[in-house]
Amino acid sequence: MSVHTLIDLPELTRLLRECAGEEEGVDLDGDVLDTVFMELGYDSLALLQVVGIIQRDHGIELDEDAVAEAETPRALLDVVNSAARAERIAA
Repeated sequence: MSVHTLIDLPELTRLLRECAGEEEGVDLDGDVLDTVFMELGYDSLALLQVVGIIQRDHGIELDEDAVAEAETPRALLDVVNSAARAERIAA
């Protein structure tokens, strides 16, 4: 994975599955952008693992408060991709 690249929903759902599996009855391939992570079966520990992988693989630093406030995949993607754009510009 190249440094400072943007990620999309398929990449995020792949990471969620790798880190914490997939809750029975939840279809991550469906329209989940605005579904709260807890409803998808992911707690804060699972999200911390995902965020750690994103930071490592994409070479970006994420604001802990912004990550903690991101309760849906759309919100987390916004945080991640905003940070990636900012670091790409600064590089």
